[in-house]
Amino acid sequence: MDQKKTDGKEGPAPRRPRRSPRPEDRVLDAERSRRHLLEAALDVFSLKGFDGARVQEIADRAGVNKQLISYYFGGKLGLYRELQKAWQERESSLGGPDLPLDEAVVRHLQEALRDPRPMRLGLWRGLTNPSELSADEPEEREDLSHTYARRDRGELAEDIDPASAVLLLIGAVAAPVTMPQLVRRVFGVDASDPVFQEQYADQLRRMIRRLSLPLPDEPSPEPGSTGHRGGVEES
Repeated sequence: MDQKKTDGKEGPAPRRPRRSPRPEDRVLDAERSRRHLLEAALDVFSLKGFDGARVQEIADRAGVNKQLISYYFGGKLGLYRELQKAWQERESSLGGPDLPLDEAVVRHLQEALRDPRPMRLGLWRGLTNPSELSADEPEEREDLSHTYARRDRGELAEDIDPASAVLLLIGAVAAPVTMPQLVRRVFGVDASDPVFQEQYADQLRRMIRRLSLPLPDEPSPEPGSTGHRGGVEES
């Protein structure tokens, strides 16, 4: 192999001085590292919960030094809360108060089935309730103003309690993700099956629309009855 000559002697070509990364490249590297850490953290937290997750495992999955977790997020707790913030932003984009209730719920269902990790993250918190997460973060009550507005415009019947409706619908969305074994027992297929997902979404729409219908008035007891179904037989 030919080599360049220096002062008449053969030798390696001189190295060029190493160029420092441009500021914009540093920004891109930082954004890339943060993104990889958040993605890896979502994997690990959804699998093992807050207490079971280890920063070294998260860093290994992200392919970065674990010190970057403290540098970018202030530690494990800050990383967890950043995931919560990202999910809240994503959730708010799925449908506003003007979207029909059945469509809003189905969009949340489709998102949960597409990526079940945020839902599983919430399940872990409900089951374990790590003290670190609630020490300086008081629990905020759910804003039900949009649900009351839906009832006012007829999407919920007057005898439907908005708080109970919200809890019911969250449970309906969460069930296929948090209890996939139940889907297999009831439907005979996996929750990932597109046929199940389409059928369940369609039935969920139908049931939500029924929430706008008031219950029929209960019939008055017949004379001589106790008010229980079937009355009392005469002796």
